[in-house]
Amino acid sequence: MYSQVVTIERHINEQQRRYPEATGVFSNLLYDIALAAKLIARETGRAGLADILGATDTVNVQGERQMKLDVFAHKTISWMNSYTGRLAVMVSEEEKGIIPIPEEYGFGKYVLVFDPLDGSSNIDVDVSIGTIFAIYRRLSKEGPGTVEDCLQKGRRLVAAGYVIYGSSTMMVYTTGRGVHGFTLDPSLGEFLLSHEDIRLPAEPKYYSVNHGHEKHWSTGTKHLVRWLQGMDEQAPRAPLSSRYIGSLVADFHRNLLEGGVFFYPADVRHPRGKLRLIYEAIPLAFIVEEAGGYASDGHRDILDVQPESLHHRTPLFIGDRDLVERAEEFITRYDG
Repeated sequence: MYSQVVTIERHINEQQRRYPEATGVFSNLLYDIALAAKLIARETGRAGLADILGATDTVNVQGERQMKLDVFAHKTISWMNSYTGRLAVMVSEEEKGIIPIPEEYGFGKYVLVFDPLDGSSNIDVDVSIGTIFAIYRRLSKEGPGTVEDCLQKGRRLVAAGYVIYGSSTMMVYTTGRGVHGFTLDPSLGEFLLSHEDIRLPAEPKYYSVNHGHEKHWSTGTKHLVRWLQGMDEQAPRAPLSSRYIGSLVADFHRNLLEGGVFFYPADVRHPRGKLRLIYEAIPLAFIVEEAGGYASDGHRDILDVQPESLHHRTPLFIGDRDLVERAEEFITRYDG
């Protein structure tokens, strides 16, 4: 039985062996993120027993009321990675600017971008939430990292992943060599390989969108949804089931494993989209492409979009490649 158990540390080390020139710095960075995820999972798992539910008195850079667990996750990831000498700079959805690395710890060659707790508005009602992260190599040559180090296209990523805190805690990541999932065994306190080389199913099952915003959608988005429901007479198809949680990580995770498409389109209230390009769209786009899928802003590949600022927002269509490409066709045909 135990001969088949693969811990996340073992898996990361085995991946490292494929690169004879590797120093272990990148592998240790991934493991630091896994350790931070364990600490966050411990708190989410006992949220009802500790004074961490509910909102704080602060507002983040997005103008959103911060949840107590949001702040804990942000501080945990920041602290865990600030003193290792592996990073040049960090940036978080919760901070207006970059998170500098203290000079006394030295500056590494990697850049970490993260959304510490996606879906945090669902914390108080016990709905699945998650952490999203991505890693780049720095562009600057030496010294402290810069804003420009963080404003890179997704094509330059070296790793991306997420952690979902739900009925179980699962970490999914890719370094461009397959997408792998690890489930946290609470009795061992260790992530164990549970989903190796994840690929999107050939037959999608679900589409995920907030129908409560339908009156604000563009004509192209409305036609897309009718087509997904099997109601487009000009292009009939078998209808997909609608599933929407309202937690991006949870919706993406379900569709990654079961097949489908998630979208948060631009609309009259958010003409440039609402999701964060750096912290949400790019990392998940990197993952879904490696799993055989595709992510778009409705016109182009998310991985080819140049971030204009640390909190650049974007529309997002992500999941099954055929469905996302059809979304692009509808947006182009009806919205221009």
